[in-house]
Amino acid sequence: MASTQKDPGAIETARSLAHVPWSDEFEKMISGMLYDAQTSELVAARFEARRFMNKYNTHFPDDATPESLVKDREEMLKGILGGLGTGAFIEPPINIDYGCNIKIGDNFYSNFNLVILDCGIVTIGNRVQFGPFVSIFAATHETEVQSRRDAIEFARPVVIGDDCWIGGNTTIMPGVTIGKGW
Repeated sequence: MASTQKDPGAIETARSLAHVPWSDEFEKMISGMLYDAQTSELVAARFEARRFMNKYNTHFPDDATPESLVKDREEMLKGILGGLGTGAFIEPPINIDYGCNIKIGDNFYSNFNLVILDCGIVTIGNRVQFGPFVSIFAATHETEVQSRRDAIEFARPVVIGDDCWIGGNTTIMPGVTIGKGW
């Protein structure tokens, strides 16, 4: 069920993130309220995410070295994600909704085919590893047909603590918190 008021904590968290498309609907989105996904600000932000995905997922220059490829990809990730720790690496392809609502800690690694629907804030701790085909879905919908037809959605945050290993083909649903690994 969607929240009925803005979440000051989520809004404060978003103030620390980069590339945020600030608007009333964005604040509703990260607060878990029903929001209109088709506003110009949110459509433009998703468009930029698609542009990023195309570039990141196909970037492999003829003169690339392993070191230069890591550096290039890190710079691309910094250009779209809300926060990126040092030593983070994501094997392409990656698919995201916005990117700005994703905060990744230090020494993160994701294998191929990562999907993050980051309508809610997604926080990934330090030294976290993902197997291939991990999907994180912060986005969700009401069960009523008309609201889905009207592109009315809501989201819940996802938190993954430090030192977790998320195995291949795992799907993490909206509102899930995974504590620190050991």
